[in-house]
Amino acid sequence: MSDANKFSIQVLRTSLKPFAKPDLGRAIWQIVDTFLPYFGLWGLLIYLLKNEASFFLILPLFILAALLLVRIFIILHDCAHGAFFASRRANVILGYVSGFLTFTPFTYWQRNHLVHHGTYANLDKRGVGDLWTVTVNEYREFSPTKRLAYRLYRHPFVFLGIGPGYSFLVTQRFLHRWEGKHERFSAMITNVAIVTIVFLVSLVIGFKTYLMIQLPVMLIAGAVGVWLFYVQHQFEGVYWAHQDEWDPVKAAIDGSSYYKLPKVLQWFTGSIGLHHVHHVLPRIPNYRLQESYDTTPEMQTIPPLTLLKSLGSLKLNLWDEEQQKLVSFKSLRG
Repeated sequence: MSDANKFSIQVLRTSLKPFAKPDLGRAIWQIVDTFLPYFGLWGLLIYLLKNEASFFLILPLFILAALLLVRIFIILHDCAHGAFFASRRANVILGYVSGFLTFTPFTYWQRNHLVHHGTYANLDKRGVGDLWTVTVNEYREFSPTKRLAYRLYRHPFVFLGIGPGYSFLVTQRFLHRWEGKHERFSAMITNVAIVTIVFLVSLVIGFKTYLMIQLPVMLIAGAVGVWLFYVQHQFEGVYWAHQDEWDPVKAAIDGSSYYKLPKVLQWFTGSIGLHHVHHVLPRIPNYRLQESYDTTPEMQTIPPLTLLKSLGSLKLNLWDEEQQKLVSFKSLRG
């Protein structure tokens, strides 16, 4: 953990505030270098599938398209924070367009994500925009059936394999009565847009070809996105606390990881690995996160989480309130 106690959230935000200014030129260039290659890959995949190209030739293109779709989702994420453009209307428009491509209702997702920003690392406010995590004591009080359900939910095959597809393709298609009218509208208009896109594209290339591209790209992108979200708040040494002890500085600095990825992966993921910086000041656009980190010593106090080390997070399933850390199911046997 870092020495977060010596900072205040106001001091940290003040030091980062100069970077919370959208740059129109960089924003437009990011749209160009993300959306155009994504659509170009769709065209190439259509051509290759129509000409019965080999699977080994197509698979790398699926992965590349999926990574670009992750980058599109990061743009949606910035728009949800009002960070990508200076104009609120421009953020909303681009957020909706990005949502159509990622099957994500913009305003509905925005509402849940902003709740996440106010509740992450808080043991008393779990349940909105986060991964289901229980304490050791809660798990011990579960019935055998609920324990099995939780173990299945936390299994990588489920939350990285089945979960992303179920979330993006199924659950986000439904209008939830408990949400506000703006959230319901975003779900409805996104569903209409998706159906329209599927219909029009299928008229041109055929429904089968559309599914052969859309499904693998969505599933790969969804798995990458869920993994990023997982390791941003579930890693060895993470900070969690109950409401009466919850500290916003510790939550930002120690409750969010600095996921140091290779430069090429950092580009595809929009530098979202600098998640501790993002949680201190969410209005910093993704294209300014690296420079904000490089020029702010306070942000450099947290040890990086490497790609190899992050794999160890898969075994962390429960929060142990006595030890104040995440532990594995296996640790309960002792």
